Amino acid sequence: MSARFGLRSCALFATSATTVVAIACTAAHADSDTDEKVLLKGSTTASYYWDDGSGRNGDTGMPASGKPMQKGLAASPSWPLLTEGYVVYKGKKLPFFVGDRGPGVPSNRGIMLDLDAKTFAELTGGRFNPNTLSVDGVGGQGHIDVDYVITKWGNGVGKKNYPVPFSTGAWARKDTNPAKPPTVVAEEKPAEEEPAQLKPPAVKSTEVKPAEEPAGGKAVAAPPENAVASKTEAEESSAVGGVLLAGALAMAGGGAVLGHKRVRRLIRR
Repeated sequence: MSARFGLRSCALFATSATTVVAIACTAAHADSDTDEKVLLKGSTTASYYWDDGSGRNGDTGMPASGKPMQKGLAASPSWPLLTEGYVVYKGKKLPFFVGDRGPGVPSNRGIMLDLDAKTFAELTGGRFNPNTLSVDGVGGQGHIDVDYVITKWGNGVGKKNYPVPFSTGAWARKDTNPAKPPTVVAEEKPAEEEPAQLKPPAVKSTEVKPAEEPAGGKAVAAPPENAVASKTEAEESSAVGGVLLAGALAMAGGGAVLGHKRVRRLIRR
């Protein structure tokens, strides 16, 4: 019973582990599918406005998309309504969607995006003034250079490519040939350095070097260093062996003498 129970427990554990791994992989795949897709990237000069339909500050009524004025609602001279993306200014990134048309004449001067006043204030570090519908604390600054990224095109009319001035009328034409999404070039990894080749260990030469020639005589070959060392070691070993042998003989002799004296004593008794 215990053996079957153990096998069953192992099987259940393996099944549970497989299920957890499968769920984790599915979740990771789902997350990757929800990543923003870059459809267009560029830069332009952006202005700001706040059109709440009150007639203040020169507004013209409700935005063209029918959505109420709000933070993140921007006006474009040519992109389709409800196009989505984000802008980047000095490291700050904020989302927007196209909910209105504009700016008008400024788009002829390269001002291709009209941000809402609240987004403009957050990007520049200013404050939105609900009374004047303008941005305070920026020294009267009304234009900034931004980078933009489009992540989703709207389904209506409008140009699905780099923005063009409002006067071109591109905002009223259906675009069936959107811009090709930019390709992301992977960074090349530096080539791995080849491992340094190991040098073979130095071999000590056993060549017999000639001794210096004495005055008026011929050079005599000097014995190799290992030969001299071996001779010295042999002499030392012989000396030690002689000492040990002498000691052993002395001990043996002493024992013989002692034994002889004992025998003589026994005979005398």
